Order: sequence, then C-alpha cells, then structure tokens
Amino acid sequence: MDISNYTLEDFLVKELGPRRVRSPIKLSKKRGDGIYNYIEDGERILYDASLASIEYYEKTGQMPISFEKAGPKEFIYFEPSKTKVGIVTCGGLCPGLNNVIRGLVMQLWYRYGVRRILGFRYGYEGLVPKYNHPYMELNPQVVERIHNQGGTILGSSRGKQDVTEIVDTLEIHNINILFTIGGDGTLRGAHAIHEEIERRKLKIAVVGIPKTIDNDINFIDRSFGFETAFAIADQIVRNAHNEARGAYNGIAIVKLMGRDSGFIAANAALATQEANFVLIPEMYFTIEGLCKALKERLERRHHALIIVGEGAGQYFFKGENVEKDPSGNIKYKDIGAFLQNKIHECLTQYGVRHTIKYIDPSYIIRSAPAIPNDSKFCNLLAQNAVHAAMAGKTDVVVGHWNQSFTLLPIPAAVRERKHINLESELWWNVLETTGQPPQMI
Repeated sequence: MDISNYTLEDFLVKELGPRRVRSPIKLSKKRGDGIYNYIEDGERILYDASLASIEYYEKTGQMPISFEKAGPKEFIYFEPSKTKVGIVTCGGLCPGLNNVIRGLVMQLWYRYGVRRILGFRYGYEGLVPKYNHPYMELNPQVVERIHNQGGTILGSSRGKQDVTEIVDTLEIHNINILFTIGGDGTLRGAHAIHEEIERRKLKIAVVGIPKTIDNDINFIDRSFGFETAFAIADQIVRNAHNEARGAYNGIAIVKLMGRDSGFIAANAALATQEANFVLIPEMYFTIEGLCKALKERLERRHHALIIVGEGAGQYFFKGENVEKDPSGNIKYKDIGAFLQNKIHECLTQYGVRHTIKYIDPSYIIRSAPAIPNDSKFCNLLAQNAVHAAMAGKTDVVVGHWNQSFTLLPIPAAVRERKHINLESELWWNVLETTGQPPQMI
C-alpha cells in the first residue's frame, strides 16, 4: 500500500452535528485523579509512529497521517432515552459475531440507558420489506449467553439490496443509529446507506464493526475472529502434520481461508512451526518450482506439510468459467484439490513414491465460538462503536492501530485491501520458520 496516495483529510470522521447532550457516563477531565478521562476531539493515533517518520514530518512541515482516537465523549449527540438502534450482521460467518452483538446491547443498555434496540435478521435482507424477515427485540436477557456459541443469532446473508428500501425501513422504524457488522462488502453497503441518508438530510448514524476472518481491511491491524481462526487452525495443522509423518514421503495439504490476503495461513504456520511450505495469494509460484522444492524436502525428511490460502494460485485457472456469489465476489476455484492432483502428477513423473492428503477445514473454523482473547476484543470493539455512534459519528468503522482503538472513515477503509508485503518482517518470519525458498518459479 502506498500511503502517499492518502492525505490527512481522508481520515477525518463525519459527525451529524454539534454534541449538546451530557453523557451519562461519568468520567474525568483531569489527569492524575485515578479516573479514566473523556477522549478529547483532537486526540489522534499516528499511522507511522517510527522516529524516521516523525523526523520526516518535522522536516517537511506536513501534518502526519493519523486516525481519530475512539472512546467516550463528555457530550454526545443523541439523547439516550429517545434513541432507537438497529443492528445487522452480514456476509459469511465469523467467530465473535454473537460477542459483538452482546457487547453492543450491553453497552447501549447499561452504560447509556438506550432501551429500544432492534436486531434485523439475515443481513441487509432484514431491512428490505419484500423478504418479510421479522426483526428481533434485543435486551440483556436475550443476549446474556449468546457469546458462548458460534454463528450469529441474527442470521446473515450475502447480496446487494436496494439502498432506498433500506433507508425507507430505517425511517419507518425511526432508527437513529444503525450498526453494521461485516467485512469489505458490508462496509461498502454501509457507506451507500449513509449516502442515501445524507441525500435525504436525515440524522441517522451509520457505524461499522469490521468483521473479516481474513484480517484484510485496510488501516485496521486486527479484525475480530482472525485470532480464533488461526488458533483453531493450529490444531488442524498439527494433526495434518501427523498424517504426513505417518507415511513414507507423506504429504498433507491444508487449505485455510484467505481470499486475497494470506494472514491466516502465515500466522497458522508461525503458531504451529510445523509447515514446510506456505502458499498465499500475494505470492507467485509455479507447479514446477513447488514440486522441485517439495522433491528436495522429501529426499531429506520423507514428509511435508503444505498450508495454502484459498486465494493462492488462482492464475492457474485463467480461462475457466467464472462464477460469482450473490455479493458479486468471484467464487475461487479449489486450489487445494488442484495442488493435490498436480503434485501427484509431478512427483510421479520424477519417480518419487508418495502419498498425499488434502484437508479443508474452512466451515469448521468460521462457525466456531470466539476464543477468550478474541471475545475480549469483540467486546471492546462494540463498546467503542457505541461511544462513536452516541456521539453522532457516522460513515465510520471502529478500527485498531498502534495498540489503540480508532475511528476510520469507511471510504478510506474500503479503498483497497490489506495484503502481506512479501518484503515484510511477517513474511520473512514465515520463510525462516518453514525453510521454503523465497521464490518457487
């Protein structure tokens, strides 16, 4: 990503208007009194906190790229007793969805005193009348234990919906705040909803909570569900390693989620330290180059474990029929099954006796409950989303950067995807752990 394509203005968050309601959350404005302080409007988190970056901006006189710091404000926009909230979950399942729903409801109810909270069912479909999905009244009793189960009590769906109908529904239900929990496509939808709200001159806040198991939303260093994903993948990868070691020249291929970014594959490899090859969407490799390196590995150790991200090597399928899901995303071909066949053909030509097994645990991972650290993170995201919404922030997504929660305009978040830089320390760590060649071409 080239940060020079962005200016500080790209990271200024929109507000519905002046904040005149005193927050019911009683905090401090004085340092050193042992009470947490309200977040002031000028508090921001640097994009690049390195000394070299600071020296550059001092030398040039430019304002450094930074993000608004999330947190509670002394004065808020919405009067809690008159505020009505909608919550929607969209896209594929991801560990932590129920945790975020619970966190939103608990924060709204107990900290701000908001009593009218509606959960719209099955993604943006729940906001379109023709689907006739009943909404769900949410309160602490309804959500009390949902964080112990995977999935989402609201259901989810993919696919674009009519934005005018969605905003009509928000008006009919007198919704003041809409929380959208989802990934890149959901956030683009949230931005379109905001634009229609703005066109109608309505005072409705739209706040996103980033849900992407692939961890691929830009300017957000961590999204919920990601840590659970590679934690569960850890045991699967270890078991696959046992499968590979159990046969002479045994090979195991494990496909992990990651359409365009290989963060789950890379982190699973670093966690288990069992993988010998990691193939991710950001890298280019050939079957010949992979097989040559694999043959050398088998000659030395007589087993090998390959982790492959689902979006890796899609160029092998160029010219084949392209299918799309309801959201318009290209349905990727099964790179794991492809590699299983091609590696078998290649090693057979080399005269290398082998066995090969392919494992795809994707749906097991994405529907699992969040692990404790992810659960904690979900709740903190939800709390900061509520603080932002009650303050009248809109067209915004709650992020995390440099150990702080941030507020990021949705257009900046979705302009481009976050990828692994093959010259980064992360990828170098993967190469050191696996021992695979830097290039296999």
